[in-house]
Amino acid sequence: MAANSVSDQLVDPNWSIYAAPINTLLQVAEQLGVDRNTLLLACGLDESELKIPERRFPVNSYFRLFQLAADTTNDPDFGLRVGRVTYLKGLNLQLYLSTVCECFRDYLNLIPSSLRLRGDIGQMAAYRTDDQVELRWEPLLPEIGRKRLICDEMLSASVGIFNSLCVMPVAVTKVSFTYSRPQDITKLEETFGRNLSFEQPYSSLFFSRQALDFPILKQDYQDGPDQKHRFRELFEDNDPSDQLLATLKQSIVQYLPEGGVTIDKLASKLNISRRTLQRRLADRNTNFLHILQEVRSKVALRYLSDERLGITEIAFLLGYADQGSFSSAFKSWHGVSPRDYRRK
Repeated sequence: MAANSVSDQLVDPNWSIYAAPINTLLQVAEQLGVDRNTLLLACGLDESELKIPERRFPVNSYFRLFQLAADTTNDPDFGLRVGRVTYLKGLNLQLYLSTVCECFRDYLNLIPSSLRLRGDIGQMAAYRTDDQVELRWEPLLPEIGRKRLICDEMLSASVGIFNSLCVMPVAVTKVSFTYSRPQDITKLEETFGRNLSFEQPYSSLFFSRQALDFPILKQDYQDGPDQKHRFRELFEDNDPSDQLLATLKQSIVQYLPEGGVTIDKLASKLNISRRTLQRRLADRNTNFLHILQEVRSKVALRYLSDERLGITEIAFLLGYADQGSFSSAFKSWHGVSPRDYRRK
């Protein structure tokens, strides 16, 4: 193992990562002239297993692969390249998030849960100061926070999103890195600008608090990339004059990616008390949990109809902690797994 890699003893053996980040590393390494099979063999990874998007692998294999690919390419900016591809491969998901977020603040609320799409790596967390917002990379393993490769990937992928998510680009005012200043920072400056600082407590992006209210760019479609199955059509069996149910269901769709959708949160969204919402639902012979499951069940079918979304991404959009939880729930609703439903 390379001298700068993370020791296996530091990593929880139960931590795992999905296939997508591993495939991204391999894709970038191949473009830089590295033999894919050589990397897979050195890291003990099976090519056939990597073709299953929801399959999870020991996170140690991911760290080893990242370091080995960077060493083999002899490219100090390898993490920046991986971050760019990570951002580009997530564009389909960004299209869906633009339908559930009104402003940049809404998107920031989703970032910690969106990192579940990768596995047991860490999260990006937002912290506010007087006039700035710090988006901080917080790895599960502190040792990872001092490694350039993954820090560069996380921050560069975030910058790509910032520049494409809102009507007005979110300008990064400064960037801090936990690692020492490299000899050549040309690519770092091209990616993040010139206001860079090194050997800091955290790897973070900073931007003006005013950006929190920047509106999310709305695409020409209204409810998702596939015009044939708009969200509002999923609930067309409801009484169109019943605005409470219509608004409640649309609000649930918007809040699902955050995870932990509660009746208190939705009651607040509707500007009524929890007790009032419970009473009004009871008057309709239903309850909040029933409505929540109905929405998840129908929207799951909507998402599965779009082949551009992976099952792991769908689990995130529906607010599940992992793909396994979503698959179990889906099978209870429709009698088959999401993968088998999509095959049919």
